[in-house]
Amino acid sequence: MSEPRHILVVDDEPQITRVLRTTLSTHGYDLRVANDGDAALDVMKDWAPDLVITDLSMPNMTGIELCRKIRTQSQIPIIVLSVKGEERTKIEALDSGADDYVTKPFNMNELLARVRAQLRRVPALPKGATSIEVGDFHINLEAHSVAVRGREVHLTPKEFELLAYMAQHPGKVITHRALLNAVWGGQSVQQPEYLRVFIGQLRKKIEKEDSPHYIITEPWIGYRFDPGE
Repeated sequence: MSEPRHILVVDDEPQITRVLRTTLSTHGYDLRVANDGDAALDVMKDWAPDLVITDLSMPNMTGIELCRKIRTQSQIPIIVLSVKGEERTKIEALDSGADDYVTKPFNMNELLARVRAQLRRVPALPKGATSIEVGDFHINLEAHSVAVRGREVHLTPKEFELLAYMAQHPGKVITHRALLNAVWGGQSVQQPEYLRVFIGQLRKKIEKEDSPHYIITEPWIGYRFDPGE
């Protein structure tokens, strides 16, 4: 029997931490709780979580600062909790290293689904790798070829770069800024219309149906790539 996955919850609201502790423990996760960012970093010195769930608004150290500090030492998945309407803050958190966000008040089943998705996330592409095998996708980085469920798909160079970048971060919310910077360079981060056009073209070529299945829009924030099972 495998060991339970470790989750660190960081939040200064006792009601939230109580609910998360009870629910996540019931679902077989090993939990530790910290009331602020400094306490979270102290916990991580002696205990290695597989995932961190953190609030954004906390005393002493914000969730955004905590994301940045964690990213200096680890690539473990981070899910941030934010109140509705904090789009700018969500974007800043994602750009600072968070992988996903859940809006308060949240549905516990949704949070559990996001936790499962992050814990099965494919690790970063190994150095020297020449292909990406994830879900329904086989992407050959050297030949610039793509197959979706065994069907070859012909992409333009920029479409290929876009898909390859997202395929290396499955399940992660990627901001417009991060995608533009990765594919077009730092000079293009203020031109999101590039992204809308290319995402639209890419969807027409890879999606199984009219409704988006692989590339999910996160309104005002960016996109999430779901490669399928």
